[in-house]
Amino acid sequence: MEQTIKADGMMFTLLAHAKAAAEAGEVPVAAAVTTSDGKVIAMAENRMKRDDNALHHAEMLVISEAMRVRETSRLDDCDLWVTLEPCTMCAGAIAHAQLRRVYFGAFDEKAGAVESGVRFFDQPSCHHRPEIYGGLSATAAADLLRAFFRDRR
Repeated sequence: MEQTIKADGMMFTLLAHAKAAAEAGEVPVAAAVTTSDGKVIAMAENRMKRDDNALHHAEMLVISEAMRVRETSRLDDCDLWVTLEPCTMCAGAIAHAQLRRVYFGAFDEKAGAVESGVRFFDQPSCHHRPEIYGGLSATAAADLLRAFFRDRR
């Protein structure tokens, strides 16, 4: 994938991918892993329903793909971008991959584990804490999620 997307355009790009996920019946979440200079290594969207696999959150897929592309289990010189605050499972994967930074859109007070809920990276048992930047394009990301769930009720 190796294209460069400026930080101000990353969330716009991810929100478009999240909308595509919603159109496919998935919870609208998308993620990307970039190098420290902004080159996109991998991009993914939620695929839990399509793949019939509860582990196929966008973050899990994109981290896995970035490790495959980079041929390493450590992404310490990389950043994760995601439209929704990561859950505990994804926060664990972020810590194990040792991502440098995490940028996310909407806060998830119900299932988020970075700035909400268990605050995974603040736990004494967590061996790696990336820099965290939450709330990027939060309104647009939250609106997309609200519309998705409203349409399903």
